[in-house]
Amino acid sequence: MNAPARSAEAAALASFADEAWDERIVPAITDYIAVPAKSPMFDAQWAEHGLLDRVVTDAARWVEGRGVAGLKLEVIRLPGRTPVIFFDIPATRAASAGSSDTVLLYGHLDKQPEFNGWRKDLGPWTPKYENGLLYGRGGADDGYAVYAAITAIESLDKQGIGRPRCVGLIESGEESGSPDLPTYIEALKPRLGDIGLVVCLDSGAGNYDQLWLTTSLRGMVSGVLKVEILTEGVHSGDSSGVVPSSFRILRHVLDRLEDSASGRLLPQGFHCEIPAPRLAQAQATAGILGDEVWKRFPWACGADGGPSLPTTTDPVEALLNRTWRPTLSVTGAEGFPELGNAGNVLRPYTAFKLSLRLPPLVNGHEASVQLKTLLEDNAPYNARVTFHPDGRAGQLGATGWNAPELAPWLEHAMNSASQAHWGAPVGYIGQGGTIPLMSMLQAGFPKAQMMVCGVLGPKSNAHGPNEFLHVPYGKRLTASVAQVIAAMP
Repeated sequence: MNAPARSAEAAALASFADEAWDERIVPAITDYIAVPAKSPMFDAQWAEHGLLDRVVTDAARWVEGRGVAGLKLEVIRLPGRTPVIFFDIPATRAASAGSSDTVLLYGHLDKQPEFNGWRKDLGPWTPKYENGLLYGRGGADDGYAVYAAITAIESLDKQGIGRPRCVGLIESGEESGSPDLPTYIEALKPRLGDIGLVVCLDSGAGNYDQLWLTTSLRGMVSGVLKVEILTEGVHSGDSSGVVPSSFRILRHVLDRLEDSASGRLLPQGFHCEIPAPRLAQAQATAGILGDEVWKRFPWACGADGGPSLPTTTDPVEALLNRTWRPTLSVTGAEGFPELGNAGNVLRPYTAFKLSLRLPPLVNGHEASVQLKTLLEDNAPYNARVTFHPDGRAGQLGATGWNAPELAPWLEHAMNSASQAHWGAPVGYIGQGGTIPLMSMLQAGFPKAQMMVCGVLGPKSNAHGPNEFLHVPYGKRLTASVAQVIAAMP
C-alpha cells in the first residue's frame, strides 16, 4: 500500500472517530459519570446497590446497539464476583498462513471513590463538558475504554479495512486490584483464542501532543496497618508517659519499612534492577517532557511562599522514581476524632491504609507476605499490631508488568499512527500505576504484543478531584487503535 492511500485511510478513521465521540461517546460517558459505581473495595454492598451492574448493562446495551456485524456479547456474572462484559467479533480478512491471532481489547467500568477538593462547579458524579474536557469520576479511568474500542473496530468495518478477530474483556473490579479477573480469564480462556495483540486503554500519556506507549507498570500491595494499645481512650494528662502512644508505635513500625528522611524503602526485596532499555527510554522521555515531569503536579505553597519541592528536579530520576522504584503512601487513617472534637485523650488505636507501589519485576503476592511479617513481628510494647493486605486468599497484592520486546510491526504501526494523528513520533513511558490484567495476560499469552495506552495525561488527575477526560486526545487515540489493529500481520 502506498503512502497516499495510508494517509487517506488515516483521515477516514480520524473523521469517523471525531463524529462518534461527538455524537455517541461523549453522551454515553456523561451518563456513565453520573452513576457512583464504586469498586467493591469502596462499596462492600455493591451487589445490593446494583450500580456496577447498571454501568455494565448500559455499556453492553450501547455496544450491541452499534450493530457491528457478527458481534456476540455476553454479560457474565459468576457467583459472588463482579460482572464482566465479553464480546467476540469475527475477522473481516483472511488469516495469514499459519496464523489465527486475535486482538484482545480491555477496559474496566468500576470507579474510585469521591475524594474531596473538587472545584466548586464540579463533582465526582456531576459530569461537565468544558473546553474539550469531560469532568467527573471514571470517565478517563476507565469508562471511555469500551466505547473507544468498539468505535475503533466499527471505523475499520465502515471503511472496508480488513482486520483480525477481536474480543473484548471489560471488567468491574480493577480499582480493587482485579481479584475476580483470574477466575474469569480461566473460564474464558477456551473462547479467547490465540491472543496476538492486547490493547489496554487504561493507562496514561506523557503529554497530549503524541501517542504514548506504556512500557511498564508498577505492582501494588495495599492494606490496613492497625496498632492497638488500650481497650478505650484515657485522659492524656493521667496516662501519657506511662501508656505509649499508638501513633508513635505505628511510626516506629513504619520505620522498619521506610527511611522517613528520604522516602527510600528499606527492604531490598522490594527493589529490583532497572533494565537498561528502560533507563534509555526514561532518558529519551525526559528529553521530551523536561521539567514538566514534576511541574505538572498541583504543588502547594512552601515555607517561603514558593511552591513545595519534589523529591528530585532531575527529570530522569523523577521518571524512574515513579515507575521503577518502590514507594509508600498513607492513603487513609482511622482512630482519630475530627479536629473540633479532639479532646485531651490518649486514643486506644491508630490505623493507616497503606499503599505500597512495587517495581514491575517484584512479585506482588510475595511482597505482601513479606510486608505482613515485617510489620507484625516483635511488636513494640507488646502492642497488638496487625496488617491486613487487600485481596483474596492466594492472591494478595498485584504484580507489576514489564512489556515484552516490541515487534517491528507494532513499533512501525504505532509510530505511523502517532505521525498520522498528531504529527509527532510515538513516545515511550513507564507508568507508576497498576493494571493487574497485564501480568496475568503476559503469563497466559507470552507471545502476545501489548499496546498499553490511555488518556490519562497531565492534570487529568485520576482517583483525585477534578478528574477529566481529554476528548480531543481520546478521538486521536481511537483512530490510532484502529490503525494499529489493521496493521497487525
